[in-house]
Amino acid sequence: MVRIRVLVVDDHRIFAESLAAALAAEPDVDVSAAGSGPAATRCLDRAAAEGRRFDVLLVDADLGGATGAVPAPRAPGAGPPPPVSDGIALVAGVRVAHPGVRTVVLAERDDPRRAALALQAGASGWVAKDCSLSRLLAVVRGVLREETHLPPALLTGVLRELTAARKHRSDSERLVESLTPREHEVLRCMVAGLGRKDVAARLFLSPHTVRTHMQNVLGKLGVHSTLAAVALARRAGVRPAELAGDVVERSGQLA
Repeated sequence: MVRIRVLVVDDHRIFAESLAAALAAEPDVDVSAAGSGPAATRCLDRAAAEGRRFDVLLVDADLGGATGAVPAPRAPGAGPPPPVSDGIALVAGVRVAHPGVRTVVLAERDDPRRAALALQAGASGWVAKDCSLSRLLAVVRGVLREETHLPPALLTGVLRELTAARKHRSDSERLVESLTPREHEVLRCMVAGLGRKDVAARLFLSPHTVRTHMQNVLGKLGVHSTLAAVALARRAGVRPAELAGDVVERSGQLA
């Protein structure tokens, strides 16, 4: 019998233990539980190192009571990730670190916006916490067949959210495409969190020139702050400048 390895992640101990016990009663399910995002990350890493990878992650949408935005995926070798509390943030991290693990988000309420965020983060399903055990098991087995599961009542709202997200991304991409190559470099540095002086040193430009480039970037993107420019750039898929290991060629003159 092929056994399914499931990790339940929920900071409500009674719920996590009850769900784990119910799943463990199934003859083809092995289940473990974690009470936080960092604990789940340690479980996943340890299991992978021991050759006992988990198949499915069941994670509370409101893990830690947080409802923050999904962080950008971290590249391999980028160092230890920051502590993870929000369930959807955990999904995004697992997609990068353990792409073979299927994730299902458990939610106390229907929320098309957050369900859409979960799917964008890499989740394969969004399930109500009060659903039946048979329904949850059907979802667990379904996601292992590459299926995506959503409550029927959420489908219309989630599709609307995903369509709007694609439109925002397309609009943002068009704005980013209006930048010159040098302005695009400056924008990547802004996305990486570099200030004007750091950008100047990195690109071998004067601070005055960098300020001009930054002003041009804000103007072309139609925003009034660096934070807004970075948010738009992320929607457009702009990658941050690498802060280590890359080589910047000196042009020999100021841009």
